[in-house]
Amino acid sequence: MSEVVELIRRVAAVPSFSSYEERLHPLIREILADVPGAQIEVVPENNLLVSIPGTVPGPPIAMAAHLDKIDHYVEGIPALHVDVRDGKIVGPMDDSAGLGICLAIARQASKHPFPPLLLLLSEMEESFGFERHPQRLKNGGFGREPGQGAERLSRRLLATGRTPSAVITLDTTPLFKGISGRALYCAPWELNGVEASGELRDATAELRDRLLAIDPDLLVANNTNDYLTYGAELNLPGRPPIPSVALEPSIFPYHRANEEVFVEDILRLEQVLVTFLSGRR
Repeated sequence: MSEVVELIRRVAAVPSFSSYEERLHPLIREILADVPGAQIEVVPENNLLVSIPGTVPGPPIAMAAHLDKIDHYVEGIPALHVDVRDGKIVGPMDDSAGLGICLAIARQASKHPFPPLLLLLSEMEESFGFERHPQRLKNGGFGREPGQGAERLSRRLLATGRTPSAVITLDTTPLFKGISGRALYCAPWELNGVEASGELRDATAELRDRLLAIDPDLLVANNTNDYLTYGAELNLPGRPPIPSVALEPSIFPYHRANEEVFVEDILRLEQVLVTFLSGRR
């Protein structure tokens, strides 16, 4: 079993439901413990900001994933069932798939000519709990809102002067409806209400084209997730443009138990990121 698949399997087993994302923190610390120079910072409440030095100079590139899973399960369950079969990983894949890819790339950072990396690992990306069973959230969801993790991480980056040159969010896409595929979301201003400058559009188009040169089979599309928040929060008026895109493997069923992602899509996205971060085409 490849390392990235094993990481996804381990991440998926943890019942880190919305508002309980801290349950994943010990595993993430364990996985990153032998990554040279990795520094992990908790951004209240349950977000993690990971800094990893690069092997080549340059501004950092951020990879983002959300820590929370949707709670479809029996209350108090100690671990979630995950299986790898028939070329698929089956279990709570949203967003175990994205988080596992981020961690796999982080573990390779010292082995490739990568720039510095930032991992933005966010709480409360999902709105499902508020809509279906808010009583399962801590304190009934009081003081929490969907997307707050990406907002808090963005503001920490701005406040500490650690803005990346780009943000690539790793999540899962329902657009393929059960067949293998990978999507590239690259127009956050269509959905987040930001008035995108020409500079931001040009920088995003350049990033889009670099990723498509590596994987021409990426489906250019759009949908809602934390990539919209990073695109809005990091592109305040008067600041240099920071393109925000998302790379997403196919998932089916979506927002239900026993979600499936294709191993081939996971391995392909891992390779796309290694190639991109290494500056190769």
